[in-house]
Amino acid sequence: MARGSSYGDNSSLPPITVTPQTNVPRRATRELPAVDNEELETQVVPVRRTGGLSVAAYYEEEHPLARHRMWLKPMLICMVVIVVGSLVVISAALHLRPGPSQLVNVTSVGTFPIQLGGSVEAFYTWQNSNGPIVNKKPIPVHTGPYSVLGKPTISASLINQVLASYNSPAAGKGQTLYNLGVKYGIDPVYALAFFWQESDFGTTGEARITRSLGNERCLADRPCIDRNRGGYALMQSWEDGFEHWYRLILYGYVQGQVTKPLVGHVCTTVDEIVPVYAPSWDNNDVAAYIAAVTHAVDTWRHGGIQV
Repeated sequence: MARGSSYGDNSSLPPITVTPQTNVPRRATRELPAVDNEELETQVVPVRRTGGLSVAAYYEEEHPLARHRMWLKPMLICMVVIVVGSLVVISAALHLRPGPSQLVNVTSVGTFPIQLGGSVEAFYTWQNSNGPIVNKKPIPVHTGPYSVLGKPTISASLINQVLASYNSPAAGKGQTLYNLGVKYGIDPVYALAFFWQESDFGTTGEARITRSLGNERCLADRPCIDRNRGGYALMQSWEDGFEHWYRLILYGYVQGQVTKPLVGHVCTTVDEIVPVYAPSWDNNDVAAYIAAVTHAVDTWRHGGIQV
């Protein structure tokens, strides 16, 4: 045994210092600089985000709507304005014309209710309609004989309105038709009715060429055209056609120059004139012709325009 050897010496060895093992990485064991708690509480540090999350829990967090304040307020104002404006428009529409629905009447056709404003209850008047309604002022039907003789029962102004409403080529000549009726003692309402029945006031048939109010057949004092269709008298003008019709009715029917050889008596009413004027053997419906003429007369005497 070497000198100085402690072999066999029971004296204890000095203790060895051992650092305990931990799971924390060594770099995480570094000490942070000391921070004063009071300074930490008063310090305001801007938020620094990584992936939308703050780095440290003690950072002050931003309000979620802070970045939307620039456009959020104008949007809310616009929405309020739109809502208020819509309520005003709806309210004005509902109270535009309070009261029951207004009716527009046309004497020539069936009358339907048409909503022109009013209450909410009246809004569905049109949808709930079951068809034409009865006119409040029906056209009175003349019960006596329709004599063509007499003073005018309609005005020249109404005649012009009727002709204009049908786009007649004789429009504007109502005063002439009226004056000739006065001259021959025949109510011009009958001249207007025959004019409508024969050619829709000169808009259809031979009258477009002949300018004849009553579609008169060939006459000795006027040229005759379209002989292959029976022949029709060609008038010089609408005024000439008007006067020729009045002369035919006065001399041919009222005084009997035409009717006496045919029926043996004079004719002064529509019921007596039409069977000779538009006989059934010439493909005419006499009853329908009489009904059309008398209905037109009633309509215009009542102030209507279109039949």
